[in-house]
Amino acid sequence: MLLLLAPMEGLLDATLRDVLTRTGGVDRCVSEFIRITDTLLPERVFTRVVPELLQGGCTRAGVPVRPQLLGSDPVCLADNAARLATLNPPGIDLNFGCPAKTVNNSRGGAVLLDEPELVGRIVAAVRRAVPPQIPVSAKMRLGYQDDSRAEDCAQAIACAGANELVIHARTKAHGYRPPAYWERIAQLRGGLPASLRLVANGEIWSVADALRCRAVSGCEDLMIGRGMVSDPGLALAIRNGGVVTWGDIVPLLGDFWRQVSARVAPRHRAGRLKQWLAALCRRHPEAQQAFDELRPLHDPACIERWLLRRQPAEPHILAQASLTPHSVAALTAGLALPC
Repeated sequence: MLLLLAPMEGLLDATLRDVLTRTGGVDRCVSEFIRITDTLLPERVFTRVVPELLQGGCTRAGVPVRPQLLGSDPVCLADNAARLATLNPPGIDLNFGCPAKTVNNSRGGAVLLDEPELVGRIVAAVRRAVPPQIPVSAKMRLGYQDDSRAEDCAQAIACAGANELVIHARTKAHGYRPPAYWERIAQLRGGLPASLRLVANGEIWSVADALRCRAVSGCEDLMIGRGMVSDPGLALAIRNGGVVTWGDIVPLLGDFWRQVSARVAPRHRAGRLKQWLAALCRRHPEAQQAFDELRPLHDPACIERWLLRRQPAEPHILAQASLTPHSVAALTAGLALPC
C-alpha cells in the first residue's frame, strides 16, 4: 500500500509537509501547484515552492516530494518540466483537479477536464520532455460540472504515458462536500491499463474511511489530505495501527512555529499556527483549548511564550522547539516575555 500526502494550496506547504512526515506512515508527498503560464520559470521559483529540491527532493524525515505543475499550454508546461527535471525531483505531477474559481477562469486545474484531448497532449508533452527515469503522474477530479468525461480524461492520461493517476472522487461542482464517489473510481479502473498505478483520494478522515475507500474503489493506494492535517497520526494508523497523541503533537507545534517564523512575515505567523490548530480541533479536543487561548494573540512574542511553556521540560528539547535563543534565555531565567 502506498500512502501519499496530498497537495493543498494555502495550507500544506513545505513547513507542514516537514512536520507531518515526521509522524510516520507517509510514503510520498505532492507539492502545492506551481503555476505555468507563458514563461520559462527560473530554478529559484521551483525551489521556493519545493525547498526539498535543495535537499535531495525529500523532507527531513526522508519522504520524497513530487513537485506539481499547473497550466494549459503543453509546450510551456513541457519546457518548464524539462527545467524542473534538472533539479532531480522524485517525479513530476500535473494538476487537473484544482477547483478554485480564479484558477479555473484562467484555464487551469479542473476546468481542463472538459477537454480530454488537451489533457492528453499536456501529459504526453511533459512525458517526452523529461528523462524516462523521472516518473510523471497526474491528479484529476471526476470532472468539471459533471463526470460524463471522466473515462475519457483518465484514458487520455494513461495513453499519454503517465506512470500514476490520483483520482479525487468528486467533480469541481461537488467542491469538498461529502460524500466522495469512490465507486466511480472502480468504474474508471476497468478501462485503464494495469500498468497505470491508480490512487484513490477524497473524504479519508479515519482508518475506517481508508478501509471503505480501498474496498469500494478497488485501489490499494490512497492519498490523504485534510484528514492528515487534522490527525497527524492518520497515515501511521492506516498503515500499522500506530497512534500519535496530543502529547506527540505539542512538540511539533513548536517546530512548526519555528519554521513558519523563519519563512513568513511577522504579521502572518499567528494566522498560520491558528489555521493548523483549527484543523486539529476535528480530531484532538486539546486543540480546541489551545486555539481558544491563542485566538486573541497576534504578537509573535506572545505566541512564542505560550508555545515554550508547553514544550517538554528537557533543556535540549526546549531549545530545539523554540524560535529564538532570546526566548529560551528569557524562559529559563524566569523572565516574562512581553504579552
